[in-house]
Amino acid sequence: MKHLVIIGLVIPEPASTAAGHRMMQLIQLFSEADYKITFLTASNNIEFSEKIEIQKIEINNESFDEKIRNLNPDVVLFDRYVTEEQFGWRVSESCPNTVKIIDTEDLHFLREGRRKAFVEKRIVEKKDFINDIFVREIASILRCDLSLIISEFEYDLLVNNFKINPNLLFYIPFLTESFEKNRTRFEDRTHFVSIGNFLHEPNWQTVLKLKQIWKSIKKKIPEAELHIYGAYMSQKVLELHNAKDGFLVKGRADSVEEIFNQSKVLLAPIPFGAGLKGKLWESMKFGLPNVTSSIGAEAMHKDLPWNGFIEDSDEVFVAKAVELYQNENIWNKAQENGYQILDFVFRKDLFADSFINKVSELMENLDNHRTENYLGKILQHHQLNSTKYMSRWIEEKNKKK
Repeated sequence: MKHLVIIGLVIPEPASTAAGHRMMQLIQLFSEADYKITFLTASNNIEFSEKIEIQKIEINNESFDEKIRNLNPDVVLFDRYVTEEQFGWRVSESCPNTVKIIDTEDLHFLREGRRKAFVEKRIVEKKDFINDIFVREIASILRCDLSLIISEFEYDLLVNNFKINPNLLFYIPFLTESFEKNRTRFEDRTHFVSIGNFLHEPNWQTVLKLKQIWKSIKKKIPEAELHIYGAYMSQKVLELHNAKDGFLVKGRADSVEEIFNQSKVLLAPIPFGAGLKGKLWESMKFGLPNVTSSIGAEAMHKDLPWNGFIEDSDEVFVAKAVELYQNENIWNKAQENGYQILDFVFRKDLFADSFINKVSELMENLDNHRTENYLGKILQHHQLNSTKYMSRWIEEKNKKK
C-alpha cells in the first residue's frame, strides 16, 4: 500500500474554512486511490476541527527526523508553503526518495500584494507581488516536486509571468461530486446573507463594505435583512450588529446548506484576495445566486455566465443586488448558471484520475523529474540555509533549557 504523509499547518476545519474543505477533499482523493494516510501537525485540536486521526510533531525538533524516517512515506503533502519551510529540508535529508508536494491553498504573495494596494487605495501593480512572501513561496514551489494550484488565474500567473515550469504545477480546483438541484423556490426565500471565517482579513473587509452599502439596499427593499455569518467573530464584528437597520450579525453557521436554502441572495463584495472563494462555490452548489466582485469571481467560471452578477462599482452592486432579489426570472436563470458552472469547471471526474496518475508518474520517474528541475536542485543545495540553520539554532537553544 502506498503511504501519504500530510504535514498540516492546522487540523482541517471544513465547516469553517475553504482551506479545511480543500484539505478534506485531497484526503478523500488519496484515500479513494488506496493510499494509507498519516496526518502530522504541530497544531492543537480546536472545537470545530475535523475528527481525523492525527499525530503530533514539534517544530524545530530533531524528533521529527526519526518519525519521518520510520514512516518512510512514498509522498509527503505540505499544507501551504510555511509548512514546507519548516519541515521540507528535514524530509529531504531523512527521506530523499519521497515525492514532495505542496498544496498552496492560494498564492499568499498574490493576496498580500493585493492587500497592500487595497490599504494604500490604489490599483495593484506587478511589483506589488514581488514581496517577501513571494521569495519564500516561490522558493518552496521550486524545492518541491509538485505544487497544487487551486485557480487557473494563479496557474497562468506562475507560468506566464514568473516562468515556473508547468511540470512543477498541477491545477486542481474545488471538486464537486453529484449534487441535487435545490428545491426551495424563489418565493419561499427571504433576506440577504453574507458568510466568511473572520480569521481571514478579506472577509472582515467584505463586511465593512456591506455595512457601507446596506442602507442603499434597505431603502429599496425595506422588509429585507442582511444576515452575517462567520466563524471566529471578534468584538469589532459583533459591534456592527444593528437590528433597527436589519444588519444582523449571527455568528458561526451550524449548517451552510440550511442557511443558503432559506436565503434569497448572497452578497460578497470581496475587495482583495486570491485563490477560489469557498462561499461562492457553495452558493452554486446549494442553488443560491450571488452578487460579487471581479476578485470574488476570479477563475471561478471560465467564460460561462455567472450565477448572479459581478460588479465592482458600489452603485451598480446595489442595483444588481436589488434586481436579483426582486426578479424571479433573473434569479432562476442565475441559479441554473451556477449548476452549469459546477458541471463544467468543478466536476470531480475532470481532475481526480489525472491527479492520482500524475503523482504515480512522479514516484516512477523522480530522478528524471528532479534533474529537469535544476532551479530546485540549486535551492536544495543551498537549502535557503537561513531556514535550515535558524531551525537548528532553535533546536540547540531548546536543548540547553
